[in-house]
Amino acid sequence: MKYVVCVPDGCADEPVEALGGRTPLEVAAMPVLAGLAARGQVGRAAVIPEGLPPGSDVGNMSIFGYDPARYHTGRAPIEAAALGLKLGPDELAYRCNLVTVGDDGTMVDFAGGHPTTEAAVPVLEALQAELGGEVSFHPGVEYRHIVVAPADWADADCTPPHDLTDKPAVWPAGSAAPKVQALMDASRAVLSRFDLDANQIWLWGQGFQPQMPSFRSTYGLDAALCSAVDLVRGLGVLTDIDRVDVAGMSAGFDTDYAAQRDAALAALADGSDLFIIHVEATDEAGHAGNAEEKVRSLERWDSLILADLVAGLDAMGPWRLLLLPDHATPLRLKTHTPDPVPYLLVGDGIDPDPRPYTEPGVAGLPAVPGHELMARLTA
Repeated sequence: MKYVVCVPDGCADEPVEALGGRTPLEVAAMPVLAGLAARGQVGRAAVIPEGLPPGSDVGNMSIFGYDPARYHTGRAPIEAAALGLKLGPDELAYRCNLVTVGDDGTMVDFAGGHPTTEAAVPVLEALQAELGGEVSFHPGVEYRHIVVAPADWADADCTPPHDLTDKPAVWPAGSAAPKVQALMDASRAVLSRFDLDANQIWLWGQGFQPQMPSFRSTYGLDAALCSAVDLVRGLGVLTDIDRVDVAGMSAGFDTDYAAQRDAALAALADGSDLFIIHVEATDEAGHAGNAEEKVRSLERWDSLILADLVAGLDAMGPWRLLLLPDHATPLRLKTHTPDPVPYLLVGDGIDPDPRPYTEPGVAGLPAVPGHELMARLTA
């Protein structure tokens, strides 16, 4: 049996006026997904446990089959793992965004104009040279980076910058807040020397590195994944899931969907039992409030991934597929919500319970804990 997990990040949404009062999942032309839903189980999953923040760290941990209530310590330490950082017991990691804050204190852009990784690395090097010491800066991808700090920096209540788009910046609170604030303030002078839209750093998502059992020891399967997002790759590091690099894969709208599909089929043909395909584009569209792009990204999932993926799986023999987002990213809000999301479970030995794979299609159904779906997929 071969298994595939498909994660269209943040694709769940709310009815949108620009789409005639429908959600992107209702509007998008997705005939392959509709066909799978007609012969599979479609339900509603609580990928964000009550009381935890509705972030991709929590949601993807659920999708990987690990209970966030047990294993989640923060977003940044997961991303730090993707960079090969081993944190000591007296160290914690902060996510470090390059952001644009307006003169009036408004969060203009949580992604700092989406600088390329090549443009961002010299900025991080300068930050390390001028502000490093008690803390250290580690380049990641595009606007997403890591700061490692001493354990006594842990007590700071930091708002994720993507929750503040077009809103007044909410500055840190807590006993460590003065140190965090001072570092963010000092970064402005460094960034002012670079030709970027970003004008400072924003620290958030801190935590100590979690200890998680391997995927093989938990589920008895060899797994691999492809994602352009350090957070997802970091979960792979922490659970000993192989990370596949794919040429043309990006965290933006321009990612090569077909290349990610082909990477999945190649890994499965080469001996992997399970493959996770994660694409960020739908989430980016939600944060941008771009309804047209969110619909287009969903349609690319259908035509460029699902269509030939199903054909390729059929050629290999028995298979099962699980598809669900890690959270909702409503276009209206431009940020994540903890609302349950639709899931699809389909393939050999799965008893059908068909309904439309849309938010209205699963409305009113009881929400199953998201982390239980991996066991149902692989049972």
